[in-house]
Amino acid sequence: MRPRPDRSPSAPRTSPSSWLLVAAAMSALGWGGNQFIPLMVMYRQVAGFEQTEVTLLLAVYVIGIVPGFALAGAWSDRFGRRRIMLAGVALGAIASVVFALAGTNLAGLCVARLLAGVSVAVAAVVGSSWVKELSAAAGTGARRSGISLSIGFGGGAAISGVLAQWAPNPTVLPYLVHAGVTALSLLAVLRAPETRTSSPHRRSLLGDLRVPAVYRGRFRGTVAPIAPFVFGSCGLSFAVGPSLVTGGLGTLGIAFATLVMLITLGVGTSVQLLSARIDHALRGRNGPVGTICFAVGALVLAPAALTGSPWLVLLAAPFLGAGYGICLLSGLKAVQTMAAPDDLARLTATFYTLTYLGFFFPLIIAALVPVTGHVPLLIALAIAALLGGSAADRSARRLDAAAPARPDRTTAA
Repeated sequence: MRPRPDRSPSAPRTSPSSWLLVAAAMSALGWGGNQFIPLMVMYRQVAGFEQTEVTLLLAVYVIGIVPGFALAGAWSDRFGRRRIMLAGVALGAIASVVFALAGTNLAGLCVARLLAGVSVAVAAVVGSSWVKELSAAAGTGARRSGISLSIGFGGGAAISGVLAQWAPNPTVLPYLVHAGVTALSLLAVLRAPETRTSSPHRRSLLGDLRVPAVYRGRFRGTVAPIAPFVFGSCGLSFAVGPSLVTGGLGTLGIAFATLVMLITLGVGTSVQLLSARIDHALRGRNGPVGTICFAVGALVLAPAALTGSPWLVLLAAPFLGAGYGICLLSGLKAVQTMAAPDDLARLTATFYTLTYLGFFFPLIIAALVPVTGHVPLLIALAIAALLGGSAADRSARRLDAAAPARPDRTTAA
């Protein structure tokens, strides 16, 4: 028999807008995670960083975020949402202070990126689970949490990019602004109703990190194949696209990178806002359509690599934004539908861990491009996306067809 969820003795006092308190903190931490991306151009200009140093800073972020996903999910199920979220918000503010103090010191920037990665993991896993638990209507939790993160990713990138391009002290001011906003979001977390209480009688931490067997078939078949293309879309648009044309933009490199991010995340957020209509139009097959959007964006970037045209990079951005938004919403909705309350955070953590594998796409491209050039690699990623989407669609059809004959699995999935 499955263990009953650990709940407080009395239901938490909530209002229909309680989820906004958590969403505010999620947006602040999303801002912290993405504020560095448009500033990569600045570090190339100010510090003379080569692609190797920039790639290292991207990798360190992933190194922080992946174990952060696993631990944040397990610990929030064990100790409650608020405690872990408070720790994540504090880490986000500290990360920005370290950024500001580091200046152009590579080691200091690596430490800051590592801390930022952990804080974003908390926002994604704990925040998404908490928002879902504070959202009464079915399906609204996935949409609200996805939009909250996307607003932070996009708005933070826009603010930091504008400050770095036109304000003084570009290696300091953007980070101090974020640290102040993040510190304020602590107040929102303190006011948010707790939905899960601490329990000393839960299973071991190793048991918390395992995906329960009842979900594995559907998760591996329908969610895992599309997950890497969530942030794979962002990685191509943010890191690869602007790098193809930066040399021809003069002093506007930061502004161009910021514009690309705004288009990408603007489309991604709009897709999530229209999720109900899109889900109806696509008959629930959102994930494969998201991978098609990724493939189109990657193929549009291929001629941009040959011509250096900024217009092609801008044209690819909305396709990659749609791929990001559709794949994210599809995965979150699937996880929140299949997971029992006891398993929500850790299954969400597993999903987000797979999504951030997509941030290795730019790293792979940077490593192989001296040998192959950009075009074959972008085509290969497009093919991989189409294969992943096709596999997810076939698996979903097979599982849905088998569901009436296996009602015990239907409930879990």
